Amino acid sequence: MATTSAHPTTDQAGAPPPARRLPVPPLIAVLTAVLLGSVLCGVGLGAAGLSWAEVLRYLGAGLTGGTISSDEVAAYTIVWELRFPRVLLAAVVGAGLAALGVAVQALVRNALADPFVLGISSGAAVGANAVLLFGALGALGVWALSAAAFASALLAMALVYAAARTAHGLTPLRLVLTGTAMYYGFSALTTLMVFTADRGEAARSAMMWLLGSLSGAGWGSLPVAAAAVAAGLAHLLLSAGRLNALAMGDETAAALGVDVPRLRRELFVVAAAGTGAVVAVSGAIGFVGLMVPHVARMLVGADHRRVLAVAPLLGAVLLVWVDLLSRVLLAPVELPVGVLTAVLGVPCFILLMRRRGYTFGGGA
Repeated sequence: MATTSAHPTTDQAGAPPPARRLPVPPLIAVLTAVLLGSVLCGVGLGAAGLSWAEVLRYLGAGLTGGTISSDEVAAYTIVWELRFPRVLLAAVVGAGLAALGVAVQALVRNALADPFVLGISSGAAVGANAVLLFGALGALGVWALSAAAFASALLAMALVYAAARTAHGLTPLRLVLTGTAMYYGFSALTTLMVFTADRGEAARSAMMWLLGSLSGAGWGSLPVAAAAVAAGLAHLLLSAGRLNALAMGDETAAALGVDVPRLRRELFVVAAAGTGAVVAVSGAIGFVGLMVPHVARMLVGADHRRVLAVAPLLGAVLLVWVDLLSRVLLAPVELPVGVLTAVLGVPCFILLMRRRGYTFGGGA
């Protein structure tokens, strides 16, 4: 009489356990609540010792147009003019980098891709350094840095597109190779600019920007960045079905009715323009666009509809807290945000790679 072994077979033992997927609506609700709490903590905590009652009163005055006494102007300025727009910009940049990371990984079909793999961020750095080191576009005032960074990012986008495009459109391998080559070329140029500048403090500011910083955040820079991120995310959400098809391969996507060359062009423009807009206001903050999409897939699966609903919230929460840490860890000295994202991201990414049951690139 045949007996059934209580032990799994070799194939069963070697297969990873089925991954659990969290329901998206409750997860979005939780992440939204966490984000709101994180924003409040980001505004309330800092080097200047302000009570929570003061912080809430100043926020209320700013939101409703209330009045404050003359001796509270300095504290009000810290809360409303410095911390609040900076925290909001951190949330916008984090959400944007996370969403753009999803887009770029779909574009080049590479699990190691992030928004900076196309060379756009290093292109933006050339324009930013021209302002910080040599005073270019001084007539634009406070807008000079963002304008120069975005303009040079668009120029980098055009160069990458021209070099990577073939008669058959954009291919993942050519995009990665071209973007990597442009990254090294622009990085060499920015390094040369730093070494030839004769102003030590300007060189320090340039290095701070290259490593990522939100110290220059203000109400003026927030609307443009928020509009760019919102437009890019909306387009990606509308294209989520086509992204799912593209993840199965070009031939399968074409069989399902997807115009693959057109979709790649769209993704390239969205990723490049979005990266340029984000980098223009925050500098090159790495690791968010690489790590957060994988964390989102680990939580909700590989469906781009679910990933794009969750990843921006995760990125926003992450960058709000990282920016807060950059302000308070060594206060009054401020750390580059990109340094902290790397310090936190590297061990988290290694743990993610070691997690049984997760396949990079959207499997599991």
